[in-house]
Amino acid sequence: MKPFAKLKTLLVLSLIFWDTGSLFSQACTTLGQTPSTAFPVCGTSTFQQNNVPICATNDLYVPGCSGTPGGALYQNKNPFFYKFTCFVSGTLGFLITPNAPNEDYDWQLYDITGHIPDDIFTDNTLVVTGNWSGSYGPTGASATGANFIQCASVPTDNAPTFALMPNLIAGHEYLLMISHFSDTQSGYALSFGGGTAVITDPTVPHMLTAKPDCSGQIITLKLNKNIKCNSLTANGSEFSLLPAATTVVSATTTTCSSSFNFDEITITLASALPNGNYQLVINNGSDGNTLLDNCNTGIVAGEQVTFQYAVPQPIFADSIGRVGCAPDSLKIYFPKKINCNSIAPNGSDFSVTGPTLVTVSSAFGNCTNGKTDYVVVKLSAPIYTQGSYLLKLKAGTDGTILIDECGQETPTQTLPFNTVDTVSALFQYNSTFGCQRDTLTFRHNGAHGVNNWNWTFNNDPPVTTQTHTIIFPANSTNNVQLIVSNGVCMDTASTVIIFTNEVKASFTMTDIICPEDKLSVTNTSTGLIDVWRWNYDIIGTSNLKDPPPFLFPTINHEAYYTVKLVATNNALGCNDSAWHTLTVLDFCYIGVPTAFTPNGDGLNDTFWPHNALKADNYDFKVYNRWGQLVFHTNNWTQKWDGKFKGVLQPTGVYVWMLSYINRDTQLPVFQKGTVALIR
Repeated sequence: MKPFAKLKTLLVLSLIFWDTGSLFSQACTTLGQTPSTAFPVCGTSTFQQNNVPICATNDLYVPGCSGTPGGALYQNKNPFFYKFTCFVSGTLGFLITPNAPNEDYDWQLYDITGHIPDDIFTDNTLVVTGNWSGSYGPTGASATGANFIQCASVPTDNAPTFALMPNLIAGHEYLLMISHFSDTQSGYALSFGGGTAVITDPTVPHMLTAKPDCSGQIITLKLNKNIKCNSLTANGSEFSLLPAATTVVSATTTTCSSSFNFDEITITLASALPNGNYQLVINNGSDGNTLLDNCNTGIVAGEQVTFQYAVPQPIFADSIGRVGCAPDSLKIYFPKKINCNSIAPNGSDFSVTGPTLVTVSSAFGNCTNGKTDYVVVKLSAPIYTQGSYLLKLKAGTDGTILIDECGQETPTQTLPFNTVDTVSALFQYNSTFGCQRDTLTFRHNGAHGVNNWNWTFNNDPPVTTQTHTIIFPANSTNNVQLIVSNGVCMDTASTVIIFTNEVKASFTMTDIICPEDKLSVTNTSTGLIDVWRWNYDIIGTSNLKDPPPFLFPTINHEAYYTVKLVATNNALGCNDSAWHTLTVLDFCYIGVPTAFTPNGDGLNDTFWPHNALKADNYDFKVYNRWGQLVFHTNNWTQKWDGKFKGVLQPTGVYVWMLSYINRDTQLPVFQKGTVALIR
């Protein structure tokens, strides 16, 4: 419904009455006036609606118009719906032309892909575009239309009546609603064109299959696409038989009472067919055509479809469906449908014999209208053992075997089937260690008929042999997976293999010690190591994995030593070495120089407290003559270069302050003094 204030002024009074009575509007029952009974569209046809029955149902959501303060309620009043599928993506153009001047038609387009048509009343996201202008005259979608949905308006507003052509997506289904606001109207014409989208189904209509019923007097014909209901004559004049054993007396459908098309026909014959092979032939009927699709393309006259009729006889089961791995059920197929009420639910119509004991627990079908295409026989436990088995059809506890759709009881019958053993993907491997690479050979035993192997080693391409040899780094983590199959059963096994046998020598130690202190080392080597050799330069050695602290000789001056570790695996003949350089100070008394010369000659260019190795919580500061802090550090190896903020400081006397905790005594120490900066 459009808002009263914005509707055609000459109709205000009548609209008021229409609005107050909208709750009691007549329901839409004419075909085409509801989403589920929409007209099927052919893009090449013009739809002429000279009479639009008066009705109304649900309110509609209009993007940009509904839900605004003072906005309108929109309704599919006096509607017709049109449905179509997009076969080639592109733009959609169409034209709605009123049959009389001073008439206003509104429309809205929906994308109903994956939805039932009535979802347009509840799912606001389905709206594609539309136009609800109150202006008279033609409307639709064109290349020059507005790129928005025009809301309700009055005729004098000259609001745009055309929307910009929407883009359709191939394979999507669409629904177009056309609504007339007034109960007095003369109808309209709807035509499609101007866009690039293809909405005309290119499929040519054909007959697919013809199947006689048990009596031989009714034939069910299936078609490859939907056909217009009004192209079929009730007396079935489009059909004949070869040989002409009897004649067609009627042709009916089950869908034409609720839609415009069908794809299945029930053809009734004047008398029952005798046994034989037949051709159902389509001809031009008394209406001058065969059967026509929505674009009036007909099935070619003279087209035939073959069928066979035989007076019903007891049937045998066709086969047992594919038996999988460790089957716990069997699927039995029949040439005719089976009456579901003849299947004993406890499975007593069936028994199974073979190498192992098998018990049937139940049976059922995929029942539709009381009939099924197959019967599923459920077993009490899976069959794990390879062998040949027999499934027997017999009379169940209900007193009958199975009864087909023609009322014939199936004979007692035995069907063979084979099973295979289940398989295991568990595998074995052996390793040959090397210094840097390890060689592994993987193998599977191939038991239970395994004939397919699929190995995956880390992210390498698959290997399909029963055995495989591969080389991994001696220090690595490797993911191994095997999938095996005997053509029916499959299994997967996987493992993670970690190698740590590569000999890697490494250790940690401090790089500076005082002359009275012993050197402690921490062995961090990895791999399979059975021999250790420590060399403390030329001073001493050790063959222990974790040697005790080592004391270097006191020589009263600073000295430098090389500490080396050699790690060996005698069995593999592998070794590796690591070394560090050690500085042994001449003394660890913290002395602060009284002068330095930062002139870049490489001699005495920096200033710092010497040998502060055992100064914990170290804090060293230097001030200039004005008390300004020019250097500060908590690292005893950092030295002042005589600069402040990158600028060389002038010659003069500077004050230093030093505080720390003596590591040996744990006593706090504070010292201060002066240093001369000389250039």
